[in-house]
Amino acid sequence: MTVNDILNCITEIAPLKWQEHYDNAGIQVGDLNAEVRKALIALDVTEELVDEAIAKNCDLIISHHPLIFHGLKHLTPDTYIERVVMKAIKHDIAIISMHTNLDNSYMGVSRVLAEKLGLTNLHLLQPSADEPEICGAGMIGEFASPMKELDFLSLVADCIGSPCLRHSVLTGRDVRKVALCGGSGTPFMPDALRKKADAYLTADIKYHDFFIPEGNILLVDGGHFETEQFTKELIKDLILKKIPKFAAEIAETNTNAVHYFCRR
Repeated sequence: MTVNDILNCITEIAPLKWQEHYDNAGIQVGDLNAEVRKALIALDVTEELVDEAIAKNCDLIISHHPLIFHGLKHLTPDTYIERVVMKAIKHDIAIISMHTNLDNSYMGVSRVLAEKLGLTNLHLLQPSADEPEICGAGMIGEFASPMKELDFLSLVADCIGSPCLRHSVLTGRDVRKVALCGGSGTPFMPDALRKKADAYLTADIKYHDFFIPEGNILLVDGGHFETEQFTKELIKDLILKKIPKFAAEIAETNTNAVHYFCRR
């Protein structure tokens, strides 16, 4: 088994051509033709994660967020990115990342989140112009029965394991149709409004954006890591579907960079 064989398991439903222009999905460190025996799957690549990969004798790390977004001019111990690259090379560990190409797949990040919440009749929130049935941003679906807004917020918090949620003013209406986008999805709020969703769940919402709904939709910020965490399961499932006996393992290291202080 090679790095490229594992990469192909994922790009079959999320081709690299679907990544955004600013992105750097695909191979981050290593040789695509290198042999692979075991892979560790995570949302982010940190020094602690590489240490876990070393301890578990993994020769491949698969992350959602790319380790390298911009070109490196040198490899020194000055930044965590450089230290991670150096450590990975030293221990012969390859790193690949499946980012916005997986975000933009109908079978990708937002679909998994929608299914975890129990939504059905799923469609892309903002379909692409070229391949509108299978490529695009976000997801929109429905609950079998409407629920109160506070019940919806409680469901979201329980589903994603969040200690708190940021949200806009309650509309006073029940929630049945829900739009969502795992990760930073504020740019797709107009699509959620246009399609008359009762609620829009995403992350990284700026303060002033909470004014935009004007009571027409419940806007919910569930956190970046929290709304994308199920991507790890997705990647593992895609690999095992094609190569059932491959040793793919979800990392134990918590790579969420955001921590919460909740006053009792």
